[in-house]
Amino acid sequence: MLKSFSSPRLRLAAALAMLAALGGCGLLKAPTVQTDQIKTDAEGRLAEWLPADVLLLGEQHDAPEHQTRQRQLVAALAARGQLAALAMEMADSGGSTAGLAANASEAQARSALGWQAQAWPWEAYGPVVMAAVRAGVPVLGANLPRTQMRDSMADAQLDQRLPGPALKAQQQLIRQGHCDLLPESQIRPMTRIQIARDVRMAQTVAQAARAGQVVVLVSGSVHADKQLGVPQHLPQTLRVKAIRLKAGPADADSKGESFDSVWLSPALPDTDHCAGLKERLGPAKAKQ
Repeated sequence: MLKSFSSPRLRLAAALAMLAALGGCGLLKAPTVQTDQIKTDAEGRLAEWLPADVLLLGEQHDAPEHQTRQRQLVAALAARGQLAALAMEMADSGGSTAGLAANASEAQARSALGWQAQAWPWEAYGPVVMAAVRAGVPVLGANLPRTQMRDSMADAQLDQRLPGPALKAQQQLIRQGHCDLLPESQIRPMTRIQIARDVRMAQTVAQAARAGQVVVLVSGSVHADKQLGVPQHLPQTLRVKAIRLKAGPADADSKGESFDSVWLSPALPDTDHCAGLKERLGPAKAKQ
């Protein structure tokens, strides 16, 4: 049975990230976290999840501890010599640190990836990126470039990339993720962008796959969903584990048909993301 996200925070975080990618706006603020106070069980998790060719880490974008856990997992895999590449939703495909030395500066890494800090704060994701760079492992931009998103909106073939129930679920997530502010005429085009992004991320991951090593993809949770996201577009020959990083208690969507495992972190304070989105779009834009 197809499941969808029940957490408004996860839906809205993914939607805000999409709007940021389309409009270049600073919707995501740089989180702060005392990383030295956070201890995770990365080695234990790897023992649970491996062997695998691909690990999809589906985060909650506004949960700073998730980026800390990603960094620790990347560092643990690199220390084992098992990290083939780190792919990031937060950078466009084509960007790569493959040509950089292990002692490259953060500015060089940002430049190589074409990092757009107004959409994705470097303070949050820089440590994840640099953990791979310092280990001599390439970091790859995996997202569909913004310049190609408009064409994707008109590409009817993308409607065929998901089974019917999954396509309807994606469309519903687009509605809910935009706080029911989008006109119905925009639901299908925006869903096509979401699918096109998943396809591009899958292509990036598949091209980076190496026998005996692991490609890690960092993305929002919806992209990591086995029924709706990147796994739908990966070759069946790859061993894929979809991991949901979730702030707060587990729920019915955390495992089973949607994810292979859930990695819980402390709950975050409730935030009304819709209030800010409504203010940004305004009633006039919402009705267009």
